[in-house]
Amino acid sequence: MKWPDDLADWPMADVSRKVLCRPHRWHVQDAGTGDTILLIHGAGGATQSWRGIFPLLAQTHRVIAIDLPGQGFTEIGARGRCGLRHMAEDIAALMDQENIQPKAIIGHSAGAAIALQLALMGRCDHVIGINAALSNFRGMAGWLFPIMAKALAINPLSARLFSATSRPSSVGNLIKGTGSKLDAAGQDLYLRLTRDTTHVDATLAMMSQWSLDRLSEQLSMISARVDLIVADGDQAVPPSSSGDAIKHLRNGYLHPIKSLGHLAHEEDPDQIFALIERCLQAA
Repeated sequence: MKWPDDLADWPMADVSRKVLCRPHRWHVQDAGTGDTILLIHGAGGATQSWRGIFPLLAQTHRVIAIDLPGQGFTEIGARGRCGLRHMAEDIAALMDQENIQPKAIIGHSAGAAIALQLALMGRCDHVIGINAALSNFRGMAGWLFPIMAKALAINPLSARLFSATSRPSSVGNLIKGTGSKLDAAGQDLYLRLTRDTTHVDATLAMMSQWSLDRLSEQLSMISARVDLIVADGDQAVPPSSSGDAIKHLRNGYLHPIKSLGHLAHEEDPDQIFALIERCLQAA
């Protein structure tokens, strides 16, 4: 996404700023006062995914949302640092530089895995995951999908082709495939992201470098409280993956919700906000 050209009508643009913390130039949205909450979006998304939750949390907290490297408005500085551990390390460096000491980190999908990696590094005492992606692909997809992602990421034309052929109907089908329903404005924001070659390329790079093996083995070492919100209509991440993860967490709590899909926090921000508030109070 082009800065500042594409920012004017972006959600929460009035609290956006750029922060250079090598190797990346981060897009950070920062508003509110009180205890700090850090928001981390999932793969292929950006800060716009928090457009419903952000202003609600900012009424009583300082809320900081970031775009992952190369996604949204964050300018990537090292394409080889798009895997789980590297991104967590780079976010930790950003936290140190900007004196961000979150009371809780809220992550959606792959963002929840990054939040848990940060908790494993001792960077927070509370993680809230929304439809957390905490298991690798299984069966044939376990080896085929990563290989496909790597092949696409290596080819410089892949992202350009995907972006050039992105249409409202194709984005609508992608969102429908997650089990979620978004309004026209929400779908248009994802259309803008999928039409951005840099964003798509960074998402492919993230997919190609992604591995949860080590994190899965170390879940029992996480001392932080972990609340996992799981929508029964999620068709992108098996709800069972959160249930499996809870068994290995020392201080984990499962919160099932009905009639929502993978983008639950965008479909019904009021319901998810209320649940987040209960989790924060319980901690």
